Amino acid sequence: MTETKMLASGTTERGKPKRAKREVDGWLVLDKPVGMTSTHAVSIVKRAFAAKKAGHAGTLDPLASGVLPIALGEATKTVPFVMDGRKSYRFTVRWGVLTDTDDAEGRTVDTSDVRPSAEAIRAALPRFIGQIMQTPPKFSAIKIAGERAYDLARAGEEVTIEPRLVEISRLALIGTPDPDHAEFEAECGKGTYVRALARDLGLALGTYGHVSALRRTAVGPFTEAVAKTLDALPAPEDADQGALAPPSLLLPVSAGLAGLPAVTVSRADAARLARGQPVLLRGRDAPLVSGWAAVATEGQLIALVEGVEGELCPRRIFHLRDPATARMRI
Repeated sequence: MTETKMLASGTTERGKPKRAKREVDGWLVLDKPVGMTSTHAVSIVKRAFAAKKAGHAGTLDPLASGVLPIALGEATKTVPFVMDGRKSYRFTVRWGVLTDTDDAEGRTVDTSDVRPSAEAIRAALPRFIGQIMQTPPKFSAIKIAGERAYDLARAGEEVTIEPRLVEISRLALIGTPDPDHAEFEAECGKGTYVRALARDLGLALGTYGHVSALRRTAVGPFTEAVAKTLDALPAPEDADQGALAPPSLLLPVSAGLAGLPAVTVSRADAARLARGQPVLLRGRDAPLVSGWAAVATEGQLIALVEGVEGELCPRRIFHLRDPATARMRI
């Protein structure tokens, strides 16, 4: 690949003007295809909108498809609240094969001739529902002494990850297309690894198991129903020539805050919050806020606050430019 350098004039050595980045705020919920990393997906969306800032709310492995919420601009301030939300998956487990990554991309470590029946699978599921201890896969983004576990594992180093408490609120068998495979649906909390679930379920059934197909169907407030495919965006080469994705694809910044209480304040109080000053809500009908809340005035998102001893203390201030992506949808 020929390297293209930027000159002080704002043009490249090839004579093309540097593409200006824009202040773009909102959420693009992408239906990520199989084979693409989450980082690459973010770069495509960022380029399609010529956005200055972008990030995603929860990594989706290249093997997986489905809901990948991508925050642009001021929406990046709401990413932690989306990541803390529940996630839903549909996935297929291949029985009889243990891999070092706990999915189909890994190297086979061991095999088993045992194939569990549908009845045996259903009988084993209750022990994986609720709060359980789970050991994440060795090939994961968890940091060990400052290094990512997958980097250590790829380098051939021994990786030891401590079990952690996770919560699985729903796990259901939805199909057994053949003796080698079983299809499931799951709803789980932050930090749960479906790959580890497949591995542990196989061991509980006296065999091995790994994820052969995975689709995420929801992340927090975002579901498949609002997801857009890459076909909705301009092709990368067209984006480089100045084509822009339509703003209508974006959900407002506040869409990522659906799980938080919504508080409406006067314009004067909104101005105080915007300056970083706390606001005390007075009056018999004043809402009692404890913990995080989203604050708006006249339908426009102003700040994320924390209720402390009756006061709204601003923690994150929004500087929204487009009324369409500033409106409240909480």
